[in-house]
Amino acid sequence: MQQALHQLEVRTQGQGFTRLNPQLNQWLATTGIDLGVLHLSCLHTSASLTINENADPRVLDDLAAWMDALVPQDGYGPLNGLGKRVRYAHDDEGDDDMPAHIRTALTSQTLTLSVEHGRLLVGVWQGIYLWEHRAIPHQRRIACHLIGEARTPGRSGGR
Repeated sequence: MQQALHQLEVRTQGQGFTRLNPQLNQWLATTGIDLGVLHLSCLHTSASLTINENADPRVLDDLAAWMDALVPQDGYGPLNGLGKRVRYAHDDEGDDDMPAHIRTALTSQTLTLSVEHGRLLVGVWQGIYLWEHRAIPHQRRIACHLIGEARTPGRSGGR
C-alpha cells in the first residue's frame, strides 16, 4: 500500500465551474499508483466540489441559476420576522461574501473517488468540478490524498 499527497492549484475565472478531470488524471499518472482511493478536499470556505454532467453545459448553467435563485449574491439574507430582507452581518469582502459561505455549506467540500489503472474511475458523462462561489477570480487549492497499490508486472485487472 502506498500514499501520495498533492495540492492542486486551480485559478478560477470567478463564479462558475472549473473541470478538474484532466489535471487530476495528469497527477494520478505521476504517482505510480494503479488501484486506489482518491480523497479530494477543497481548502476554502467559499468554493466547493461537485460531480456532474460534463457533456451538456446547460446542466451547469441550470445548476448556477438554481443556486442564484436559492442564495442570491446581493448581500441580503432571507426574510426576517417582519417580511424584510436584511443585510448579512458578515460582508467583509463584498455582497457575495456571506452568500458564498452559504453556498459552500449547501454543497460539498470533499469527494472520494475510485482510481483504476492509474485514472479516475468515473462515468462517461461525469465531470469533477470546482464550483467557485465568489464573483471575482481566485486561486484555489485542493488537497488530493491518494491511497492505493502500485502497478505490479503481470498483474491484470482481476479486481
